[in-house]
Amino acid sequence: MSELGFRHNNILLRIMRTVTFRQALAEAMSEEMRRDESVYLLGEEVAEYNGAYKASKGMLDEFGAKRVIDTPIAESGFTGIAVGSAMNGNRPIVEFMSMNFSLVAMDQIISNAAKMRHMSGSQFNIPIVFRGPSGSAGQLAATHSQSFENWFANIPGLKVVVPSNPYDAKGLLKAAIRDNDPVVFMESEQMYGDKGEIPDGEYIVPLGVAETKREGTDVTIVSFGKIIKEAYLAADELAKEGINAEVIDLKTVRPLDYDSILKSVKKTNRLVVLEEAWPFASVASEIAYKVQSEAFDYLDAPVQRVNTPDTPAPFSKKLFDLWYPNKDKVIEAVHKVMYKK
Repeated sequence: MSELGFRHNNILLRIMRTVTFRQALAEAMSEEMRRDESVYLLGEEVAEYNGAYKASKGMLDEFGAKRVIDTPIAESGFTGIAVGSAMNGNRPIVEFMSMNFSLVAMDQIISNAAKMRHMSGSQFNIPIVFRGPSGSAGQLAATHSQSFENWFANIPGLKVVVPSNPYDAKGLLKAAIRDNDPVVFMESEQMYGDKGEIPDGEYIVPLGVAETKREGTDVTIVSFGKIIKEAYLAADELAKEGINAEVIDLKTVRPLDYDSILKSVKKTNRLVVLEEAWPFASVASEIAYKVQSEAFDYLDAPVQRVNTPDTPAPFSKKLFDLWYPNKDKVIEAVHKVMYKK
């Protein structure tokens, strides 16, 4: 990692600035496009409209219509074009207006992008990033409120990244663009306006490395993406009860940093996994299996999962608020593993 800054008493002091999540994404893409002419962006409304969520603002003016490309509303078509382009040495970034719409391109992503290196005997790399908002964004109803991190993570050959803040968003996206394998980069409509500090200058956040965002001794809470905010709120409330919760941000769902989770559980002896997805065959299910398999003797209570109910997302706000995971449900799960009523 290299950063701009100045030295005081021989200590490098970083120059930090505040940006939004969408600015962090735009900076990551723009810096990589300046660095490597094979990188380009395509998708619906990414050029003339500056992106559906303004995550590509200004990029058309700088790079032109051959590298920032508006596509028809045809996800299967432009995803297939991008996969073929990656096979021929380019590094495309495919923006889906919503990951719900990536379902139209699932055959291209799963049967072509994810499997090409294996099926070609490593003759072809597929350095491609599929990015866009995942999960719910309020009252968008059942077909626009789905989380697919666990779907994509189930596919050998795909890497799955889910940042939760602007710093990680920029560093992880740069790492994803440089990776020689296909990466699914999951964002959130409700995070694009989030603000956070990033350093001036070059930095990369490595894929597959989780981060302990809050140190604790009594219980481990593992999460990722925007829903981790509920874990922070829960940890604050639990602290008032004298419960010291450790919060781990996975950042990457595949490859998954099992070691960081196991190390934490061996310290706290209790685990709660918070995920914005259905419970069946979820990321939380995988983590629970791994922990009981490799740290069973350290557990003082069964692993608890906090997921959405096993139903489609409701449109009604009252029903949605009941359906969506929140800090109160995390606190309830922590109380269970602490054997508190």
